[in-house]
Amino acid sequence: NGTGVEEFILLGFPGTWQFRVSFVVVFALMYTLTVIGNASVIALVWRSSNLHTPMYFFLCNLSFLEIWYTTGVVPKAIGVMLGTSQTISFSVCILQLFFLLSLGSTECFLLSVMAYDRYLAICYPLRYSSLMNSVLSVRLALSSWLGGFLAISLLAFLTSRLTFCGPDVINHFLCDIDSCLALSCSDTWPVELATFLISIIVVVASCVVTLVSYMYIISSILQIQSVHGRKKAFSTCSAHLSVVTIWYGSTMFLYVKPSAHNSLDINKIVNTFNTVVTPLLNPFIYTLRNKEVKLAL
Repeated sequence: NGTGVEEFILLGFPGTWQFRVSFVVVFALMYTLTVIGNASVIALVWRSSNLHTPMYFFLCNLSFLEIWYTTGVVPKAIGVMLGTSQTISFSVCILQLFFLLSLGSTECFLLSVMAYDRYLAICYPLRYSSLMNSVLSVRLALSSWLGGFLAISLLAFLTSRLTFCGPDVINHFLCDIDSCLALSCSDTWPVELATFLISIIVVVASCVVTLVSYMYIISSILQIQSVHGRKKAFSTCSAHLSVVTIWYGSTMFLYVKPSAHNSLDINKIVNTFNTVVTPLLNPFIYTLRNKEVKLAL
C-alpha cells in the first residue's frame, strides 16, 4: 500500500495516571450501560408481541447498530488510556475507520427511514399498515445497512492508499479520517474531496429527508383539533426527534466541512460524544419517552 509507517501510536487523553484511570472508569461504565440498554430494547421488542411493528423493528436495528458502534471504540480506547494497547497497525487502523464510518452512515440512513415511518403513521394513519408493511420495512432496513457500508468503501480505499512516512502519533483514542490526513505525507486532496462529497450524500441527504418528513408531521399535528390528540401524535415521534437532533448535530460538525484539518482536540471531544455518549442515551430516550415501551417493560 505504499506506506512507510507500519503502526501508529494513539495518545488517547494525555494526563496524569489518576486522570486517565477516571476516564477508563467512566468509559467502562458507559459502555456496560450502552450494551445492556440496547440489548434490553432488542429483547423487549422480541418478547412483546404488541411491539412487533415497523417502528420497533427499525428501533431494534438502531440498537443493534449502537452496540457494535460503541464496541468498535471503547475497548481499544480503554487499552490506550491504561497504556496497555497504545499501538495500532496500519491495516487495523483502516479497518476501524471503515467500520465506524460505515456504521455511522448506516445510522444516518436508519434515522431518515424512521422519520419516514413516522411521517406515514401520522399523516396517513388509516393507510399506514398497507403502506409500511413488513416487506417494505425489511427492504428499507437492508438498504440502510448496504448503503452505509458501500458509501464508505471508496473512502476507506483512498485512505489506505495514502503514504505515511512519520510522525506516527495520532492525537486521538481511535483512528478517524482527520487524524490520518493530518499524518499523511502524500497529497490528501482526493481523500478530503471524497470525504466532503460522501458526507453531503450521506449526512445532508438523509438529514433533508428527516427534516422534510418532520415538516409534514408537524403540519399534520397542528391540524388536529383536540389538545389531547396533538399531544398523543407528538409523543409518537418526540423520542426519535431527540435522537435525530443529538446525532446530526455532532455528525455534521465532524464530517460536513470542505477541509478535514480542524482542531483534533475538539474532534476528540465531539467523537467521544458521538461514539460513547449518544449510543448510551438512545435506549433511555426511547424507553423513558415512549409509553408503549414502558408498558411492555
